[in-house]
Amino acid sequence: MIRPLVCLLLVSFFGTSVSAQDPIKPIPRRLPAQSDYQLPAETREKLEKRVQEVEKANASLANDPLFADVDIYRKAVEYALRNNEFYGAGDIKKAQACLTMAQNRGEQLKKGEAPWTEQNGLVVRGYTSDIDGSVQPYGLVIPQELDLTKPQPLYIWLHGRGDKATDMHFIHERSTKAGQITPSDAIVVHPFGRQCIGFKSAGEIDVLDVVEEVKKHYNIDDQRIVLMGFSMGGAGCWHIGAHYAEDFVAMSPGAGFAETARYQGLKPENYPPEYEQTLWKVYDVPNYTTNLFNLPVVAYSGENDKQIQAARVMEEAFQKEGHELTHLIGPKMGHKYAPETLEQLLKMIKAARDAGQDAYPSNVTIQTPTLRYGKMHWVELLELTRHWEDSRVGALWKSDNELYIVTRNVDKMKVDPGTHKKFEVEIDGDKFSVDLPEPKDLILAKADGHWTFALQEIASEGLHKTPGLQGPIDDALLSPFLVVLPSGKSSNEQVQRWVDFESQHLADRWQALFRGKLRTKLDKEVTAEDIQKYNLICWGTPESNSLIKKTIDDLPLTWDAKEVSLGDTKVDAENHVPVMIYPNPLNPQKYLVLNSGPTFREDHDRTNSLQNPKLPDWAIFDIRQDPNGSSAGKVIAADFFDEAWQP
Repeated sequence: MIRPLVCLLLVSFFGTSVSAQDPIKPIPRRLPAQSDYQLPAETREKLEKRVQEVEKANASLANDPLFADVDIYRKAVEYALRNNEFYGAGDIKKAQACLTMAQNRGEQLKKGEAPWTEQNGLVVRGYTSDIDGSVQPYGLVIPQELDLTKPQPLYIWLHGRGDKATDMHFIHERSTKAGQITPSDAIVVHPFGRQCIGFKSAGEIDVLDVVEEVKKHYNIDDQRIVLMGFSMGGAGCWHIGAHYAEDFVAMSPGAGFAETARYQGLKPENYPPEYEQTLWKVYDVPNYTTNLFNLPVVAYSGENDKQIQAARVMEEAFQKEGHELTHLIGPKMGHKYAPETLEQLLKMIKAARDAGQDAYPSNVTIQTPTLRYGKMHWVELLELTRHWEDSRVGALWKSDNELYIVTRNVDKMKVDPGTHKKFEVEIDGDKFSVDLPEPKDLILAKADGHWTFALQEIASEGLHKTPGLQGPIDDALLSPFLVVLPSGKSSNEQVQRWVDFESQHLADRWQALFRGKLRTKLDKEVTAEDIQKYNLICWGTPESNSLIKKTIDDLPLTWDAKEVSLGDTKVDAENHVPVMIYPNPLNPQKYLVLNSGPTFREDHDRTNSLQNPKLPDWAIFDIRQDPNGSSAGKVIAADFFDEAWQP
């Protein structure tokens, strides 16, 4: 049974003897925006009662494939009440409308009816996220005359920053406004992106999941999917387009930001620690520039918009690679589209869209510092020489029987040869012949400086960083995870105090900022199925959490009542707590995380450009410094594991 986190935390907290230490001060929330409006007590009571009634009435639908289409409306009001997301008296009507929709759709679904699935115009739907099991909304704009019996293009529109645009407000807007772009010959989808995290982390996965969800329900042409966005959505377009370029026929980022340091105006003397600078590479788009040569990119900026800086940065990045970025500029325009320039832009995008995406392009380029983003069409990177270095592949079919590849910082890769069976390969000067009885993936591996090939992957000896298992800590939150709380307590009151606070902080922050709910169990409740399905986010110590105790000997970490030791760092256990990510010794295909959730915190929410990973693969906190809006403690050591997951 997966229990509500608050109940489990009470078990943990009240099982601890009362400490003489002062409680840790709450960290003020930045997102969603705090409200000055006080919802009348009577109205709150009525809405809370109605939320409960709707939840009870629709409970029997929980396993229906369309349940999320119903429950997004109830969840929107539940969260608005919990977080005080009412910003004026007019928002009461939004809440009432949401609950009416939840009730109506629930009643229709019980009858086996779902008329909204065949509706044109403005349609709001939902899906259940694999990451945390929460329902997430998205909006659709479906032209009235569009023939849905034929494959249709799909435009993805990423919205701008909205500190108050939580579920309830997003649903209202998507129910009443068509949005910035409304092509008459395509469907437009508006992902929520978990509101205001820059379409990063779980927000980027939301965009990918929404596209797959739309494909399930509508006849979408896979080769004609366009990615667009403006402001925060422009920033999201830059990094999602660069990370997943193979998914789109064309992309058009408007304004936004493309990297961290220059956008923030940071000077080297004010840079954060080196490991955090390294982590900028996760989302800084210039580190993925050549990925953008796999599709048409049309950038837009207002001439007088400060956010023209994003496209200027990418113009430089393109020029360094011998390419030119198509950059349309709205004359004398600020932070919005110039109508005539937008018209020109949409014509260019439509031309690329109508030409369609080549399902198997003859030329592929990849640039990445991490295996998290190492796939492009028929080439996938499997191992890097060293993570966070500039890693590249250029692969070209010179003819039907000649494959030419150049690489940088790559040790292993997979190539899908398509229909090619008999051909010559030249890779970094090494040459060999391939003769396949039938088309089959090739595994190319480098040893002693030379490349060889095999028809099936041979796993490297011991642990090795691989796609989806390469860190850093925040990477565990991009796929399904389970929070594992301790059923015991630490004899160290200071550590227990910190664990209680930080685990509750994760629950509160995930709900308010990431717009979801945590799957949570006590350590003694975790099953073999859980270990197979989920990344485990374990809180506590080897003394208090049996799962940490069970795995500690297989981690590159020494942690007992006296000492914490990791790499070259040895400190007392009384005042220090380790946090880390590592392949789970009980299932090395999933992560084990110790004592951490998302590593960016409230102070970083002031701008989406700072909502990046702040800690690498491991760190040690001195918890004599209380958690605050910037850090969970004083970082005294932090680093990345090497390619073999060793410090």
